[in-house]
Amino acid sequence: MWMGPYQGMNLLGLAIQSIFIQNILLFNFLGMCSYLACSTRLKTANGLGMAVFVVITFSGVLNWFVRQFITGKTALSWLSVFGIDASGIHLGFLEFLIYISVIAAFVQVLEIIIDKFSPTLYRSLGMFLPLITVNCAILGASLFATVRDYPFVPNLVYVAATGIGWWLAIALIAAIREKLTYSKVVPGLQGMGITFVMTGLMALAFMGFTGIALDKVADIDAYPEIVIPEPIEQAP
Repeated sequence: MWMGPYQGMNLLGLAIQSIFIQNILLFNFLGMCSYLACSTRLKTANGLGMAVFVVITFSGVLNWFVRQFITGKTALSWLSVFGIDASGIHLGFLEFLIYISVIAAFVQVLEIIIDKFSPTLYRSLGMFLPLITVNCAILGASLFATVRDYPFVPNLVYVAATGIGWWLAIALIAAIREKLTYSKVVPGLQGMGITFVMTGLMALAFMGFTGIALDKVADIDAYPEIVIPEPIEQAP
């Protein structure tokens, strides 16, 4: 439930794969709207990237508990402690609704905190901060973790690394766009056009490692016992 078959090196491989090899933005292209809109300045991109990282991590952890104790199969078995037989109840159809509610609650809390402690960042993010609620990268991270059925610690590593990967992608494109401000760009590609071109090149660089599976855990029980045959004596 907490670690499963994962070891320390498996967790490191999972983190590397989530950040670089299967970057949720440059590999799955999730969360592109705020990525394109808030990447004109590196400071703004860092602020939004940090906010997305926090929301992905905390909502991913809470959604894991939702899956384990509310919406998963036999998740309500803990109600037997109170004398309630919920073995025939499956609330999986509420999973999307609860996931989105958890994300929305965290975004509201985060918006209040940023407005309180960093009004400049709050004004620079503008309308895109509330739109983190419908950022498909955040919901996608929780759903990918659910489909892959990670135990708690690998789930935490995955959602945190996914948030770092999204943050890295928007910080990289923001730094490039700041440099492009002083560069001579073909008039037909100025603005969003060159941004899409640079995003495509970044995606090609990240996807160059596709096929390297660092998060795989060897299941020893899935393989039959290997019997080494005795050497055959050769006739004289």
